[in-house]
Amino acid sequence: MTKQNLVKAFGLAILVLATGVFQGCKKSSDSTTTTYGDWQQRGVLSGSDRSNAVAFEINGLGYLGTGFDGTNRLKDFWVYNPTNNGWEQKADVPGSARSEAIGFSLLGKGYIGLGNDGVGLVKDFYEYDPSFNTWTAKSDFGTTIPAQATAVGGRYGAVAFAIGNYGYVGTGNDGTDKNDFFKYDPSANIWSTVTSYAGGKRKSAVAFVVGNYAYVGTGINNGIYPKDFYQFDPNTSTGIWKAMQSLENGYDLKRYGAAAFSIDGKGYISTGTYTSAMANTWEFTPPTTTDGIGSWSQKGSFEGVARTGAVGLTIGNRGFVLTGKNGNSRYGDMWELLPYNTQQ
Repeated sequence: MTKQNLVKAFGLAILVLATGVFQGCKKSSDSTTTTYGDWQQRGVLSGSDRSNAVAFEINGLGYLGTGFDGTNRLKDFWVYNPTNNGWEQKADVPGSARSEAIGFSLLGKGYIGLGNDGVGLVKDFYEYDPSFNTWTAKSDFGTTIPAQATAVGGRYGAVAFAIGNYGYVGTGNDGTDKNDFFKYDPSANIWSTVTSYAGGKRKSAVAFVVGNYAYVGTGINNGIYPKDFYQFDPNTSTGIWKAMQSLENGYDLKRYGAAAFSIDGKGYISTGTYTSAMANTWEFTPPTTTDGIGSWSQKGSFEGVARTGAVGLTIGNRGFVLTGKNGNSRYGDMWELLPYNTQQ
């Protein structure tokens, strides 16, 4: 029996952690006892194979755009319909073609901005309306904060998520790694600062949202793989960060360029890089008490090619990992995490 089949058969659980964007993070439903670990391939992206794209959900559909195909930055934009397992192209993202951007969905709209366009780092920011398949330019990242207006520049490798009526963007690299965090109010089209990430500076981290909290961790800072993992509570004017169970129980949990999503009240981190491209997958169970720190358990390894620069995507209560790269190879495949022994 292969190692992969042993993982499937016994559902290995080792208790022990959000880039790219949540990239595309969304609330999951209440926790259940479902045990996940099998992977099933879904519809292959109709556009170019790519890495370092962004993805998010709007009204039960998955959206993906931007990225790097190994030669060119991209600005194409696609929608995935899980009902027919198919992709359809939509209006291109405005501005420069880019990779390592941020994206999130909020109140029925999608948002994409920042990133690396191959010439420099950009900070423009756009809103997508799926009802009309149109994009609208919004305030550039950080420019509506008087004290920050000239100081905040473009950046790549940041994380982003949405909770309630606001979007949040932080960490990344603007020439140096950052740990600052910002809140976007779509109703007023303004940015404001919130409490900086408590775990320190980094780029290429991940974020996911479970219930009313976001969770952020992994990444890389000057060649060091941080092992901290934090919960963000937005229910104050500037937010509160709280330390959760760290990533120190094995090098195979620390990483950068990973994919993350949330389903059934739990968060998942898969793929990424720790000296080489990875395929292992971990599940985070949030704490149930105010003094809790949550716990980690290993799940069945991602069954596509090991990769980094993939994106995680939650659609309803379904979690996906798609695109990414290994060496010079880019991918457009899409995989769904399913309960153990599920055949679909």
